[in-house]
Amino acid sequence: MFGFSAMELARIQFGFTVSFHIIFPAITIGLASYLAVLEYRWLRTGKQVYRDLYHFWIKIFSVNFGMGVVSGLVMAYEFGTNWGGFSRFAGSVTGPLLAYEVLTAFFLEAGFLGVMLFGWDRVGRALHFFATCMVALGTLISATWILASNSWMQTPQGYAIVNGAVVPTDWLAIIFNPSFPYRLLHMGVAAFLATASLVAASAAWHLLRKNDNPANRKMLSMAVWMLVIVAPIQALIGDAHGLNTLQYQPAKIAALEGHWQSDAQEKGLPLILFAIPDMEQEKNHYELAIPQLGSLILTHSLEGDIRGLATFPKEDRPNATILFFSFRVMVGLGIAMIALGLWASWARWRGRMFTSPWLHRALVAMGPSGLIAILAGWMTTEIGRQPWVVYGLLRTSDAASAHPPEALALSLGLFMAVYFPVFGIGITYMLRLIKKGPQAYEDEAHPVGGAGKNHTASRPLSATNEDMAFVHNPDQWS
Repeated sequence: MFGFSAMELARIQFGFTVSFHIIFPAITIGLASYLAVLEYRWLRTGKQVYRDLYHFWIKIFSVNFGMGVVSGLVMAYEFGTNWGGFSRFAGSVTGPLLAYEVLTAFFLEAGFLGVMLFGWDRVGRALHFFATCMVALGTLISATWILASNSWMQTPQGYAIVNGAVVPTDWLAIIFNPSFPYRLLHMGVAAFLATASLVAASAAWHLLRKNDNPANRKMLSMAVWMLVIVAPIQALIGDAHGLNTLQYQPAKIAALEGHWQSDAQEKGLPLILFAIPDMEQEKNHYELAIPQLGSLILTHSLEGDIRGLATFPKEDRPNATILFFSFRVMVGLGIAMIALGLWASWARWRGRMFTSPWLHRALVAMGPSGLIAILAGWMTTEIGRQPWVVYGLLRTSDAASAHPPEALALSLGLFMAVYFPVFGIGITYMLRLIKKGPQAYEDEAHPVGGAGKNHTASRPLSATNEDMAFVHNPDQWS
């Protein structure tokens, strides 16, 4: 159908659904921890600005959380319908790991989510803060199990193959496989950076529209601190992750670097900034490179070399053209985040962080950068693993179910017809909430509406001037 095989359509369908899904858990992880910090600061300082920010972002968190749950359910069914070979081969490993995620993280989140969302005026402060922390912890535990499963597929350990299927022999080795620590840290920090970019863009958008208030200033300040501190840390984690990938998946590194030939005579690899890799001719077109810098990054030596992609059998090579560009999108956005954090820090030092329109425009433009970087990073990770589903053990062609291409094309079309309007409406609603901005929160016990207040009145006519109070008392009309 449309020139695609059943396996290719199954890959496109899974890629489509996971691309929608991954942005929601990423925001959930970051916002849950951000909400915990906001509530802690409110309890510690008593400053109203933290409480107002909490109630502003928890609305966005709740909508995002719901979309993440719904989009994730579809992927679980896809494993059984489209990837029967994978389920038969590796289900004894991936099945329990995903079950552990439900038994620990999902139940923890579901158990405390109601208290977090609706218990502000109904339970004590300590209990509500505990619920917020448990939800935040649940999102991190969920990411841990999901990354353990995915990392095992990248660097499988702790198994035996019996009758053509994987049998677990060492669960600690399965969970803590060689790439797991790097992937967990890389994804967790990416979620925090994506959330920081979103929060900074929200604050900057309001400041550009002259909505200069303590809540928007505090949002911007906290988000910039996160960018300044965490973005460079992410670069160090990425470097360590790259070294680990070079050890266990050298073909992926060769592809994303656009390195085709190993040459013992030539000292040092260039860092290729731009090129168009050609899979058929095994070379790059229009190459722009910096000599020896590639060796310094990949091997931490100016004279180091790595195995070229052309030395791998053709059937074992990932798509270098896609990997080359997806990797550079991720890295380029990461560098831009570091630069933006430094710019904002300089503006803070000069006392202009809240008044610089050019900085605010840049922050708004970079708002989706964290999510785009996550999508580019996952494309790099998953496409780079090809042609394997379980690296070195199970090929993608053997993992796909035997469906006719027409059936997969139809289901893909139906997914697109549903996903774009449903999640488009959800994302639009979240953007409308962000556009509204933080408002002063009124609890049920102490409503703060009334005359002269700086937000919506809690009763009809209560915002009238106190000098006209006689209107409410007929006995004073004389």
